Amino acid sequence: MGEARIVGLPAETKDRERRVALTASAVASVVDRGHRVLVQTGAGDGAGFGDDAYKEAGAEIVGSAADAWAAEVVVKVKEPQAAEYDHFRADLTLFTYLHLAAEPELTTALVESGVRSYAYETLTDGHGLPLLAPMSEVAGRAAAIIGAERLSAAEGGSGTLLGGAAGVPPAKTVVIGLGVAGTMAARGLRGLDAHVTGVDIDLERLWRHHLDGTVDATQISEPAALAAHVREADLVVGAALVPGARAPVVVTEAMVASMRPGSVVVDLAIDQGGCIETARPTSLSEPTYVEHGVLHYCVTNVPGQFPRTASAALSAAVAPRLLRLLDDPDHPALEGALNVADGVVVHPAVATTFPHLPSRG
Repeated sequence: MGEARIVGLPAETKDRERRVALTASAVASVVDRGHRVLVQTGAGDGAGFGDDAYKEAGAEIVGSAADAWAAEVVVKVKEPQAAEYDHFRADLTLFTYLHLAAEPELTTALVESGVRSYAYETLTDGHGLPLLAPMSEVAGRAAAIIGAERLSAAEGGSGTLLGGAAGVPPAKTVVIGLGVAGTMAARGLRGLDAHVTGVDIDLERLWRHHLDGTVDATQISEPAALAAHVREADLVVGAALVPGARAPVVVTEAMVASMRPGSVVVDLAIDQGGCIETARPTSLSEPTYVEHGVLHYCVTNVPGQFPRTASAALSAAVAPRLLRLLDDPDHPALEGALNVADGVVVHPAVATTFPHLPSRG
């Protein structure tokens, strides 16, 4: 066990973001290891974890964000917002989702300040991306619900019911990228009786999902074939991912323009730049816009709408890795998570995205 550290848990400031990175029980596990935890008052309220619960877990409740950010290690959910950059300093360690490939200003601020920055979404193990997976699961499940809602005429959609009705065929949906988020979206859409075509670059993954019934049909990711599926789709869910890098653009503007008016696209890859060419980041306050007659939903923090479930799932994954980080910042269990340190970019994919910034190489 390493030396005792001070951990800060500030309240999230992104639009309508109600998640918290550590539940009260997770804080208790950190305190039990001899560390201090400073929780900004109200940080867990939106997820159902009040100050009293954190106090009982052994945390110290502090009155301001500055007090929480004064800790040695700050643990968050979403990437720091511009107003939080003033808290950056060279002796700070940050552990949160960063999505730096789509955040040039944040990346520059982290480099210039010298913050040691670990990103949940690039931490890897033998099974994949353990800190990204929980929120990908929540986002994927949510995408099916969101897509169904946005297709309603009341929300500006075509008025198509995903499951159809007696004598009326179900909606045609396309899910691009069958990782965790895409798989959960496909299962949710199947559960609502939509027709689901799964698209991926991995033939073995397509074969597996075809056999287990996750999708009705499969398509290898190839532009001409994809264009035909998108053109006929009522709903397209984009979930293509390259860890740490900008998401590949697989649905072109021309493909979107070919869709019927009132169709819907949900881009779950938007926090990495988006995999649909016409996608641009939106917020929970203003989640949609229309382009080429197609309703676009491109919210960058989809799981923030389900903070109780999402916080519990995220905390369960983050807590053991945080304890590793506190004991040994270079532990193999943190492989791939370090994005910026000592004023340079250290993650290869982020360095490739921003070649003008100093990097380790």
